[in-house]
Amino acid sequence: MVISEKEIKKVSLILFLIILVVLAFLVVKPVLFSVLSGLILAYIFLPVHKLTIKLVKNKTLSALLVSIVLLALVLVPLWFLLPVISKQVFELFKVSQGLEFGSFVRAVFPAASEQFIIQADLAAKSGFSRLASTIMNSLVDTLVNFFTISLHIFLGVFVFFFTLRDSERLKGFASGLLPFSREQERQFIKQFRDITQSILYGHVVGGVVQGALAALALYAFGIPNALILSIVAIILSIIPVIGPGFVYVPVTVYMVLTGNSLLALGYFLFNLLIVSSIDNVFRSHFVSKRTDLSQAIVLIGMVGGLFVFNVLGLIIGPLILAYLVTFLKAYKENKISSFFDDPS
Repeated sequence: MVISEKEIKKVSLILFLIILVVLAFLVVKPVLFSVLSGLILAYIFLPVHKLTIKLVKNKTLSALLVSIVLLALVLVPLWFLLPVISKQVFELFKVSQGLEFGSFVRAVFPAASEQFIIQADLAAKSGFSRLASTIMNSLVDTLVNFFTISLHIFLGVFVFFFTLRDSERLKGFASGLLPFSREQERQFIKQFRDITQSILYGHVVGGVVQGALAALALYAFGIPNALILSIVAIILSIIPVIGPGFVYVPVTVYMVLTGNSLLALGYFLFNLLIVSSIDNVFRSHFVSKRTDLSQAIVLIGMVGGLFVFNVLGLIIGPLILAYLVTFLKAYKENKISSFFDDPS
């Protein structure tokens, strides 16, 4: 079989393109977290940007103002909260070591042997010790790598600014790369937009709101070291199935152990009836009405993404799995074969 010069050039072009993509990935890989953070935050703040444009009548000024607000939202809390967090982590560790978990274990498991109760008490205290050590090490690493972290924050805000300012141009560029007909392109963009919004607003933003309510309860009921517990509650609220219950249930147990049974009941009921129910409001509005995305896919994507992409994986993980499921459904319905037809 004779290979024509045209085919050789085509293969060479494809190989050259693959090499460029690989090299580009190697270049972007060290700052991938910052770039993806900027893109995702730009998508979340896009409605704010559009509203600001109506006020200032200038895309560049609007993107700059929203970027300054974002930078303030990131830096100001870090500046004031890091010392408080480190102090509360240490205090939380001291409190955990002073608690008698044995009495609680004995109340829950009356028939348990004394050896089991002692081991459970030691395991609980050891777990708190490791958690506190991990958090403190993370805070120390943040201070040691201050320059590198500052560079990543600057790059993330830089990407955020230009993504907001040139959002329409980027949308047109991405649309032109898709090998679909106009109708197919419209359908898939709608599906991807619904999936993205359901995860970002239904799970992430909804989780932050739910975690904020859990934090409000911690402060309202006078729980010690409420700041660090609030941060944990917000992070856990973003993850489906887990939620803030992993914070307010242990806190309720702590209140019972310290002799505040009546206050513990009020705290538990507030979280059960109000904090837990707000999750259903966001899920029903942003998730159920927009997509039939399974909670199992979101949970697996978040946990797996957390291991691969760190904190950003809570968003990227479920998005990747959701997009894959969308293409698999299209393949099952024999729609993929028509993707590469000539546009109508």
